[in-house]
Amino acid sequence: MTLEEVQGQEITTEIIDRMQCAGISLEELLVSAQSQECLTVGVYESAKVMNVDPDCVAFCVLATDEEYECDIALQIHFTLIQAFCFDNGIDIVRVNDTQRLAEILGNTDESGEPKDVHCILITNPSEDTFEDPALEKLSLFCEECRSFNEWVPAITLPER
Repeated sequence: MTLEEVQGQEITTEIIDRMQCAGISLEELLVSAQSQECLTVGVYESAKVMNVDPDCVAFCVLATDEEYECDIALQIHFTLIQAFCFDNGIDIVRVNDTQRLAEILGNTDESGEPKDVHCILITNPSEDTFEDPALEKLSLFCEECRSFNEWVPAITLPER
């Protein structure tokens, strides 16, 4: 085994560890923001908030899964939301498990199907900024990913 191969394995393990920590932090952030009523859930609801008060948005989560990968309208919304976030300095991540996201938020209908969790905004309370250790960890994760030209990092949520 060459030095490059050993270093490559170390980097891969390090990246996997960071992604797992980011997934745990995202779950903690969502639970915390929901308890403080600082969440906006849904593509259209999020677009309204961004249009009315973009300064109140602290973090953005875009979520999809295999079922929606080919949904052109959703992909156009994602592109517009990403552009908005980039223009306004809002950290953004992508999650590929809407079912798990809906479970965390308790956002399912009677049949257990997830409601619209394709876009989730963590917003600041009206008089203060939203501060949470998990948000700080995710912001650092996003900053690190941007340094590797990964502008919208994908996060895997931890299993229950």
